[in-house]
Amino acid sequence: MKKKGMALLAALVCAALALTMTACGSKKGVQDANTALSGNTSGTTSSADTAPSASSPGLPQYAPKPGKINIQFSESAAKDGMMPAGTEAGAVAIASMEQYGMPFEKAQPETQFNTEEYKFVEENRMMKVSMSPLSTFSIDVDTASYSNVRRFLGNGMKPPADAVRIEEMVNYFAYDLPGPDGDVPFSVTTELARCPWNKNNYLAMIAIQGKKVEHGNLPKSNLVFLLDVSGSMDEPMKLPLLKSSFQLLAEQLGENDRVSIVVYAGASGTVLEGARGDEKEKMLAALDSLEAGGSTAGAAGIELAYEVAKKYFINGGNNRVILATDGDFNVGVSSESELARLIEEKREEGIYLSVLGFGYGNYKDNKLEALADKGNGNYAYIDSLMEAKKVLVNEMGSTLLTIAKDVKIQVEFNPAKVKEYRLIGYDNRLLRNEDFDDDTKDAGEIGAGHNVIAFYEIVPYGDGETPELPQLKYQAAEMRQEWMDEWMEVRIRYKQPDSDVSEKIVHTITDRQIADNPSENFMFASAVAEFGLILKNSEYKGSASLDSVKSRAEAAMGDDEEGYRRNFLELVDKAIEIGIDG
Repeated sequence: MKKKGMALLAALVCAALALTMTACGSKKGVQDANTALSGNTSGTTSSADTAPSASSPGLPQYAPKPGKINIQFSESAAKDGMMPAGTEAGAVAIASMEQYGMPFEKAQPETQFNTEEYKFVEENRMMKVSMSPLSTFSIDVDTASYSNVRRFLGNGMKPPADAVRIEEMVNYFAYDLPGPDGDVPFSVTTELARCPWNKNNYLAMIAIQGKKVEHGNLPKSNLVFLLDVSGSMDEPMKLPLLKSSFQLLAEQLGENDRVSIVVYAGASGTVLEGARGDEKEKMLAALDSLEAGGSTAGAAGIELAYEVAKKYFINGGNNRVILATDGDFNVGVSSESELARLIEEKREEGIYLSVLGFGYGNYKDNKLEALADKGNGNYAYIDSLMEAKKVLVNEMGSTLLTIAKDVKIQVEFNPAKVKEYRLIGYDNRLLRNEDFDDDTKDAGEIGAGHNVIAFYEIVPYGDGETPELPQLKYQAAEMRQEWMDEWMEVRIRYKQPDSDVSEKIVHTITDRQIADNPSENFMFASAVAEFGLILKNSEYKGSASLDSVKSRAEAAMGDDEEGYRRNFLELVDKAIEIGIDG
C-alpha cells in the first residue's frame, strides 16, 4: 500500500509540474515532465507557433513556424479534452486518482466564452426642421468597423449591430474626389439625389478630400510602437500578425525618422529607444524577439510610451504613439472612461495616438475607439496582412500625418424645402450646436489624403403640402427670395495642426446639385451605407436590399487597383449566403 501511495504521489507531482509549465509556456518544463514518466529523451517538440500570410484578402492564412510546443486537446483523453493531449503525466495522474476513488474535477477551457465588447449607441433619428434646423457633428476617419465586419462575415457570422458603424464602412474606401486648392487643406464636394432605399426621399452627400502628400515629402517622424505582449495576445491573429504588420511599417521609414518600441504585459518596458529609421536590422530584431505572456497593464504602457515620445520629440515633425492591442486591459487603469481621461491629458503634449486593433474572442472595440478619439488619432482593425499593408504602407500618409484637426460639420436645413432629415452614421460623433463655434471642443482629425463622406436622408414636402413654419416664436424669419432654391447650408470648422484657432468655410446645396444620374462616388458610397443599414437591421432601412447594394456597387467599381471594392462585393455575397435579411 505504501508503494502504491508513493506512486500516486509521484504521478500527481509530475502532472502538476507538466500542467504548470504548460500554462507558463515553458517548452523545457513540459518536455522534462513528460520525459520523467515516459523515458523519452529525444527532446523533440511539435510546432504550433504561426506566422500570418498576406495571400488572403479577408481572414489571413497561417503557416507553421518551428520552435514552439503544440498544445492540443483530444476528444477523450484527460476527461473530455480538458487536459492537454500527449501529456502522459496527465493521463497517469487521472488513472491513479480514479484507481483510489479520487474523482477528477473537469477544468474549464480558457477561451470558452466570447467577451468582445462594443459600445451601444442609439441610432440617429429623423428630425423635424421646424423644431431642429441645425445638425452638428465631428468628422470620423476611423475604418476599424469595416475590417471587423469583414472578419465576422468571413467566419460565416452576422456582426453585432453595435460593431457596425456606417461612417467607418463608407470611409474605408478611396473616392475620386477633386483635391483642394489654396490654403485650405481639403476640398468639399456636395451632391443630392434620390434615396436608393426610399424613393420618396432624397440623399445628400457631403464629401471631404484631404490634400495628398507624397511619401518623400512626409515630415520627419518620431514614432513609438506601443505593443501589447500580454498573455491574451498569444494567438496567431494577434502577436504574430502584429509583428508582421509593424515589420511592413518599419520598411517604409528613413534615416531622419526615429523609432522606439515600448511593450507592456504585467509591467511595461522599453525594447528599442530612439533608433534611426534606416536601422532596419535593429528594428526587425527587436520585433522578432517579442513573446506573449502575463497580464495587461495597458495604462502603464501608455504612460511610458508618451514619456519616450516626449524624449525624442521632433519640432514640426510627426510625433505619434501607435498602440497595437486587443484592448483587453486588466491591470491598473482599465475602464473605458479612465483610459480616455489619461489620453486626454497626454494629447496636450502635441503627441498623437493611433490605435491598431488585433484578434477576436476578447476584443474590446469600445475601449480602442475611445482611445483613438481622445488621442487625436485614427483607429483601424487589422484582420490580415492585406489590411496591414493598406493602413501602414498604402495609406501611410493619412495614417501618420494630420493635416487638419478638430474638424466639425454643421448643417442648417431650409424649412421651406426640407421637412425632416436624418444623419446616417456618426451616431457617437454628435455635438451640441453651440460646440461648433467653441474652439475648446475636441473633434476629429483628417490625415493626408483622407476622404470623409457623410450622408443625410432628407424628407421633402409632398405635392400639395404646405411647408411647416419654425415653431419657435422668436426665431421665425421671413424667407428671402434668394433662399428659395437652397436645401441646406454646410459649414465646416477646422484648425491647422499647430493652431488653436479654427477657420470656417461654407458651402450651400441648391436645386442645381440635384443629380438625375448620381456620380460614381455617390453610387458606391451609398451602396456601402445601405449595406450598413441592413447589417444593423436599422429601423430606417426602408426597402434596402442586398441585391440593390450589389447592383449599385457593381456599377461603380471605378479604379479598383488594390481590389478593395471587389472585396466588398465578396462580403455582400457572403451576407447573402449567410441569409442576412435585406
